[in-house]
Amino acid sequence: DSTSISDFQKMGFTAEGLVNYMTLLGWSPPDSTQEIFTLETAAKEFGFERVNKAGAKFDWDKLDWLNSQYIHNTPVDKLTDLLIPFWEAAGYKFDGGRERPWLKQLVTLISQSLTRLVDGVAQSQLFFSDTVEFSEEGSTQLKQEGSAAVLEAIVTALENQPQLSEAAAQDIIKQVVKEQKVKKGLVMRSLRAALTGDVHGPDLIQSWLLLNQIGLDKPRLSRAITEAK
Repeated sequence: DSTSISDFQKMGFTAEGLVNYMTLLGWSPPDSTQEIFTLETAAKEFGFERVNKAGAKFDWDKLDWLNSQYIHNTPVDKLTDLLIPFWEAAGYKFDGGRERPWLKQLVTLISQSLTRLVDGVAQSQLFFSDTVEFSEEGSTQLKQEGSAAVLEAIVTALENQPQLSEAAAQDIIKQVVKEQKVKKGLVMRSLRAALTGDVHGPDLIQSWLLLNQIGLDKPRLSRAITEAK
C-alpha cells in the first residue's frame, strides 16, 4: 500500500484532490451532499462531533473521482505545469517555453478525460511520436473501400493549406465528401485512423490541428495511404 505523499504524486493525484479525500476519510461535513471543498472551508466547518468513530476504509474510486473533479476544473496554464513533469518522465521531447502555446492546446484537448495526471502520458503519446502504430480496428478502417482515395484527396487539399485552421479542416472534409461521393463517416473514420492509428480518441479536428502545427499530419496520411493499399 502507498503511504508517502510522493507515491501519490507519482500516481498523478493532485494535492487538492488528496487533501479533500483525506479530510473526508475521517470526518463528514455538516452538508452531507457536499463532497468537494477546500482545506480552508473544511477548517471552518470542522467539529469533533462529526469525526467518524469507525475505522475508515480507503476508497480508491472515490479518490479518483475527487481527483478528476479538480483536474477538470484546473486552469489550463496550471494544468500544463502539472503535466509537464509527467511528460518529461515519459521521455517526451519538447521545448516547454517555445512550444508552450501548443502544449496548452494539447492540455485543453485531453484535460476533461483525465482522472489522474499520469493519464496525460498515454493520452498525449500520439502527439509526441513521429509515427503511430495502427490498432486492429484502425488498420481495418484503412482497408475499407474508398479509404485510400479519401486520404489521397485530403493530402491534395492540404497542399493549398500551409497552416490549417478549424474552418479549413471542416471545408476539406466537406470537399472530399462531395468529390469522392462518399459519406462523411467514412472520411472522418479514415482520417482518424490515419492520424491517430485508431478509430477512437480525442476530438478529431482539434487533434488534426495540433498534428498539423508540428508537421506530423501529412507524413501520417502518406503512411496510411500505403497501409490502405
